[in-house]
Amino acid sequence: MSRLLTTTPRADGFHMPAEWEPHAGCWMLWPERSDNWRGGAKPAQHAFAAVAAAIVQGEPVTVCVSPAQYVIAREMLVPAVRVVEMTSDDSWIRDCGPTFVIDAAGCVRGVDWKFNAWGGLIGGLYFPWDQDDLVGEKVIELERDDRYGPDFILEGGSIDVDGQGAVLATRECLLNANRNPGLGEGEIEQRLRDYLGVETVIWLDQGVYLDETDGHVDNLCRFVAPGEVVLTWTDDMTDPQWARSAAALEILTRARDAQGRSLRVHKLRQPAPVTITAEEAAGVDHVPGTLPRQAGDRMAASYVNFYIANGVVVVPAFDDPQDAPAQALLAKLFPDRRILPVAAREILLGGGNIHCITQQEPAGGGSVTNAGRA
Repeated sequence: MSRLLTTTPRADGFHMPAEWEPHAGCWMLWPERSDNWRGGAKPAQHAFAAVAAAIVQGEPVTVCVSPAQYVIAREMLVPAVRVVEMTSDDSWIRDCGPTFVIDAAGCVRGVDWKFNAWGGLIGGLYFPWDQDDLVGEKVIELERDDRYGPDFILEGGSIDVDGQGAVLATRECLLNANRNPGLGEGEIEQRLRDYLGVETVIWLDQGVYLDETDGHVDNLCRFVAPGEVVLTWTDDMTDPQWARSAAALEILTRARDAQGRSLRVHKLRQPAPVTITAEEAAGVDHVPGTLPRQAGDRMAASYVNFYIANGVVVVPAFDDPQDAPAQALLAKLFPDRRILPVAAREILLGGGNIHCITQQEPAGGGSVTNAGRA
């Protein structure tokens, strides 16, 4: 059974490992709400199924599905994917699910953050979100892991770690008044140290332009190895993203990680601006209290929103000339993994991408070491 702990991971010798370290598996949630996904979520379901089929080539995948969708999901997902019933409000398990931490002996525990749909009643994207807030606890319970339950709102997409003491985050998100309004920057840093087991917080100011999560770092900048990051980029100085990426680059070139290393920054050029078509907007049910999808709206398309699995990296593809260069750069950065592109427009239409709909569970049971490139 899962115990609720009153200590912190840091005090107990636990930390969040890097995503490239060995996984026990990957968790996903099945999309179905028609006020976020067009066409009754059918196009999105096919996209999610394609992501699961790619990831399962490297590691076990569990997709959590509502009772009403179980038979449909079981039919659409490849047989190797495990399907379990679980109620949720939407399908962004990176943000509403748990963050797993490990210790030197390979013991795994879960951190069950509070979740308020990216802002609660002040800018949140839907209401209610109570079932999403239970997803972390449910996943940890299914795994019979012990659970930390901090009274702290945090989404998994708002952080990225190197497994060696450093975490990336944006002030735009973590310092937003609609997350933890009673806490200042120093207090939030301490929460990150306590619950992720990190030493150094590398603050970037803003995330990707028009990212409705209030600037999640996993769409802007990610660790790909100790001392190395990828940063979404554009050479078009008239694009609103240029100033955001240029400011992040300046910070990253000055930054040092927890081991005292300077960071090597790889520019991952974004696709051409991706906007919602009239047909796509018309296919979404308009319901009060949810973010409307309107024709012409620009979406926060970024290749940085990839998922690192055992043996493979699953990368969003946008049918754009930058798809191939992005895949080539990631192949160079992950020479021991196959790069698997998946058409991601339908996921993007819902407000996120491949990394947002996945959550890794680290492998346990033995001594764990960093598996990044030398």
